Amino acid sequence: MFVVMNRFTIHPGKNAEFEGRWRTRQSHLGGVPGFEKFRLLKLDDTHYSSYAEWASAEAFQAWTTSEAFRKAHGRGAPPGVIDGPPRLECWEVVLDEE
Repeated sequence: MFVVMNRFTIHPGKNAEFEGRWRTRQSHLGGVPGFEKFRLLKLDDTHYSSYAEWASAEAFQAWTTSEAFRKAHGRGAPPGVIDGPPRLECWEVVLDEE
């Protein structure tokens, strides 16, 4: 399994707009080979992470070059909401217990 996270810092008072944008988005992830799960995580009103589980690094890489990826990321962030670019983190799962 491969986990991909984007960490976001949001301008104060913009969390509702940020969360709303995620809730109303068209993710284009349904049916993408290797995609397993997505979550939006909130630490506090200014720090968030998108979290996606993939079957493998190769499945994620294939997604990043797909038409579905271009459609999902075409709108970009609304102006004045995000304080700088997100920070991408990619993790290989080495232990998975339930």
